[in-house]
Amino acid sequence: NEPAVADASTPLSPTNTNTMEGLIPIASKLQDVLGALGQNTNLDLPQIVVIGGQSSGKSSVLESVVGRSFLPRGTGIVTRRPLVLQLFNTSGGEEDDDGEEAEFGQDDYDDDDINERKADSNSVTLRRGKRHPKNDATSSSTEPIEEWGEFLHQPGKRYTDFSQIRSEISRDTNRLCSGPNSKGVSSTPIHLKIYSPRVLSLTMVDLPGLTKVAVKDQPEDIEEQIYQINVQYGSNPNAILLAVTGANTDLASSDALKLARELDPRGERTIGVLTKLDLMDPGTDAGEILHNKVIPLRRGYVAVVNRGQRDIDADLSIQVGLRNEERYFRTHPVYSRDRSLVGKCGTMNLARNLNGILIHHIRECLPELKIRIGNMMGDVQSELDALGMPEGSGDEPGALGGKLLGLLSKFSSNFAAMIDGRASNTNQHHDGMPSMSSGGGGG
Repeated sequence: NEPAVADASTPLSPTNTNTMEGLIPIASKLQDVLGALGQNTNLDLPQIVVIGGQSSGKSSVLESVVGRSFLPRGTGIVTRRPLVLQLFNTSGGEEDDDGEEAEFGQDDYDDDDINERKADSNSVTLRRGKRHPKNDATSSSTEPIEEWGEFLHQPGKRYTDFSQIRSEISRDTNRLCSGPNSKGVSSTPIHLKIYSPRVLSLTMVDLPGLTKVAVKDQPEDIEEQIYQINVQYGSNPNAILLAVTGANTDLASSDALKLARELDPRGERTIGVLTKLDLMDPGTDAGEILHNKVIPLRRGYVAVVNRGQRDIDADLSIQVGLRNEERYFRTHPVYSRDRSLVGKCGTMNLARNLNGILIHHIRECLPELKIRIGNMMGDVQSELDALGMPEGSGDEPGALGGKLLGLLSKFSSNFAAMIDGRASNTNQHHDGMPSMSSGGGGG
């Protein structure tokens, strides 16, 4: 029998989620270690890899999941380096003290229940799919939410202004991609952690969007470069592929699903995300796709509506955009009436399902990762044993450092003596320090 696999509409059990919530920080810590080492190991960590064509809405999906605008914007290719994004929830438990409301987390309720609760807005509001009392004056208006970001290449430095996070991403991208006027790409990732009480713990990798034609200031082989970067991260057998496709295009021509099929032929680790539903032709909808009847994926599809370019130009906040998204699905004649689609629509449902899928996926991968890490540690220990234990290994670390300096000083003295023709004819000093032979003559 095949093991059960959570799809994009599987409701999460709060009890099971709480007991396994600590798995994502474990994987994130391993991700930090590999990032510090330059990822020069063959350890495939569980993570969510976001793939899609240019302008498919990948960055907008990530910003909606985070709830803040922090990614560079522009036309053409904007994401030019992989961004390893680690989200950490700082609420400290089930009690959500930040006062942040998530009206779109409604998949645990039926339509009548939702309407009834919304009608009684002075007593109840929906927050992360749970019931909580609501005060007349919400704490979000009196107590600011503490959110910040940290980059791995700037340890200890906190960014509380998310516009500065955007600037730092652009600056570090330009540093490795031949300047701000170049449109080249690099496979070297940027590691960013975001701490907030209104995010769910996730590890996601945003990749450069797939393209077909090189434009001005782009290398001629830009298509192949971007393809290889996507394959590098997507071929990780422990990665969940988040294939982002615009719903206003033909699904059969989706670059994301085409690449996902190459990397995951059986569709077992691919989740489809449909964006731009509000831009579909009047009278059409994505119901058949969400029912998994067009291009079936074992983990299914989720539909989201992001901010449009006009909203971004008008500086519309992410939170207002999320409320507009909730209103769109709640009033749509198809998505609001088909109860089987309720849990497959909305950014909050996407984040919650990704969180649950990642937790279960990490749980499945951890035993093998533990064995591989143990083998790697054994290999390193064998190399250390082959080098031998230092004399006085029980001494303090400072004493060992002093001994190393002493050995270097003696080596320097012996080398200088050999150059001057004063080297000893013996092969070994009394202290075990190898000496230089004087057989070369003192010419």
